[in-house]
Amino acid sequence: MRLVLTILFLCALGTRALAVEPGERLADPALEARARALSEQLRCLVCQNESIDESNAPLAHDLRVLLRERIKDGDTDAQAVKFLTDRYGDFVLLKPPVEPATYVLWFGPIGVLLLAAGGALIYLRRRKQLPEAAPLSDSEKKRLQRLLREAELKGDRG
Repeated sequence: MRLVLTILFLCALGTRALAVEPGERLADPALEARARALSEQLRCLVCQNESIDESNAPLAHDLRVLLRERIKDGDTDAQAVKFLTDRYGDFVLLKPPVEPATYVLWFGPIGVLLLAAGGALIYLRRRKQLPEAAPLSDSEKKRLQRLLREAELKGDRG
């Protein structure tokens, strides 16, 4: 069991390093460091919950190569990111800017939470206002006892 856990742990450590292929890397370590820092901020459009630096998807590979080409051609970090956002939209950013087009993304979860809390409050208030059930009449109590006895007898036979 320990061996299996150790192997899984080592595999998990290696997945991030395996995403960026040796052929993608830039020869200049400073440019490669810039590319790695930027690619950690960009979303894989296939995986959506991973950066292009972590993803093994073919599109993530293409985006990493494109980003490195832009950096190698002399783009600043801002220019390289702008090129990708112009092409793919703000969705390519793992942390999109707060602007009217992304308000739903930023404030939607809070809105849903507030709506759920409001709905729960309304439900609880209405529940408190419901009249309590009236006690059973004598005839209802007798009928209930009779039904319980019949159910008991059927249970003993079954």
